[in-house]
Amino acid sequence: MKYILVAVVVMVGFWLWRQGRREEMRNRNKSAPAAKAPPAVGPPKAMVRCSHCGLHLPATDAIAGPGGVYCSPAHRRAGPG
Repeated sequence: MKYILVAVVVMVGFWLWRQGRREEMRNRNKSAPAAKAPPAVGPPKAMVRCSHCGLHLPATDAIAGPGGVYCSPAHRRAGPG
């Protein structure tokens, strides 16, 4: 008889513990901020190749010079590779 009583007490304790965990999860989900949407990706940019080293970079960042476009002022001064 005492084993049945111990089993019932353990089951009730387990049930109460589970109920507390469920309530805790509900409260956590209510207070959590909504997930932010990822930032929108812009349209692709035109890419050009540096005439000195061959690096590909956006055309808006390229430096025009004699013999083509370059990735930096130092490569512009050095000229085509």
